[in-house]
Amino acid sequence: MLNLDINIGSDTVKQKRFVQGVGTNEMKYPSICGGKIIREYNLWRIMLYRCSTKHKAINKAYADATCSENFKSYSYFYEWCQTQTGFFTKDENGRSWQLDKDILVQGNKLYGEDTCVFLPPSINCLLNTQKSKRGQYPVGVYWSKSESKFRAQLSVKRGKRIMLGSYNTHQEAFSIYKIAKEAHIKSLAEKYKHQLDQRVYDFLVTYTVKNEFSEV
Repeated sequence: MLNLDINIGSDTVKQKRFVQGVGTNEMKYPSICGGKIIREYNLWRIMLYRCSTKHKAINKAYADATCSENFKSYSYFYEWCQTQTGFFTKDENGRSWQLDKDILVQGNKLYGEDTCVFLPPSINCLLNTQKSKRGQYPVGVYWSKSESKFRAQLSVKRGKRIMLGSYNTHQEAFSIYKIAKEAHIKSLAEKYKHQLDQRVYDFLVTYTVKNEFSEV
């Protein structure tokens, strides 16, 4: 980040600051308050970093990530945040809701004013299928060597999983997982119904889990 303040006599002319080579901080709104980076600026700089060439080289999941022209402006992003459902909300553990670009448009790579929303952490990680990490079986299913059967398990929060039983085929295990996962999604949608962006609520209550590995 470049600090381009220029002193002219007794006045200071504040020039634009450029972040990650594409973002512009017009200096209209603060980035630091009381010695701490404010939330709007922190979200903005992290978003720009995720779209940067440097981060794309490290994390292939963000290889095609980009942001809208409006979101390249800190002033615009700051003002946008103030109007968004969930921006000022915290969950029961005191955690601020998170900026998400994927839930309204599945597979979306664009951070923008029409694609981003704020979600509680428990919902933000809800639809991550870990496709690149889970191996050859459907989401929610793994092979148990000790039982020589397929197990179904549901992740309900980070680090906590519920075992749903063991089955002879991965199709059976996935069917059980699908029922449990969709019920869990709907329960969270109802829990946060009056706090969520209406578009998010509508998406969650109609969401269906797909088996991307039906030919295994």
